[in-house]
Amino acid sequence: MPELPEVESLAADLRERAAGRVIGRAAVAEIAVLKTYDPPLTALHGATIISTGRHGKFLDLTAQRPGLGGSSLHLITHLARGGWLRWRDSLPEAPPRPGKGPLAFRLRFADGAGFDLTEAGTRKRLAVYLVSDPSAVPGIAALGPDPLDPEFTVDFLAGLLAGRRTQIKGVLRDQKAIAGIGNAYSDEVLHAARMSPFRLASSLSRDEVAELHSVIIGTLREAIARSEGLSAGDLKAEKKAGLRVHGRVGQPCPVCGDTVREVSFADSALQYCPACQTGGKPLADRRLSRLLK
Repeated sequence: MPELPEVESLAADLRERAAGRVIGRAAVAEIAVLKTYDPPLTALHGATIISTGRHGKFLDLTAQRPGLGGSSLHLITHLARGGWLRWRDSLPEAPPRPGKGPLAFRLRFADGAGFDLTEAGTRKRLAVYLVSDPSAVPGIAALGPDPLDPEFTVDFLAGLLAGRRTQIKGVLRDQKAIAGIGNAYSDEVLHAARMSPFRLASSLSRDEVAELHSVIIGTLREAIARSEGLSAGDLKAEKKAGLRVHGRVGQPCPVCGDTVREVSFADSALQYCPACQTGGKPLADRRLSRLLK
């Protein structure tokens, strides 16, 4: 799933490619991806992209329509687990036909360039919204602070974790608590912090909170820096290459050489290094949620 660093990089790539271009057509190939209906997608026709940005893991393209007193629209996308954005210098003029393939949405500019939103797999979760205010998107309205915003301080994180008798892994992934961190970067953050994913959030000392805060920001900024200047087509490979434990079960930890292990859940899995994070002991499964003794 694209997380904060990848969405930040997608926004930067589109800032270079799409800003100033006039929209020719916005069309869905999978009707379920469109979550809003007022204004209709036709309201984008003739509008100009004036900026691109991000809210957590939501990508936001701002378009301004001519002759409406400077009013703007926000085309917002959540790529979910299997979604991706594919830029093309030339797209067919005819709208896409609904079908069973990966294509979910297409934005074509008047000059013929544009991008497709695609989603792999059979469970379609990719979402597209067209709104006049980003806060009209329920997922954005419920977001916690962005970890790269100044308001995300050590004191804020300490207050967030205080009294939470839940696993730190779950807190890091909770978009209502902290915006933008998902399964992959929560694994990476906890590995860098040398912390068990099953550690209770409320059990962290002040020094541990300060260290975790530093690692969160450092991990995300490092990932963004690695992706700087890359096109959308190169971001997936870069992310995979830059991960140290996530997606690397069975491989040696790049820090200590121990074998990266995994805990599986119903619809996801976490990866960690026992030597770096759990005192060398393997983690129990999700039903036990504690270290094996």
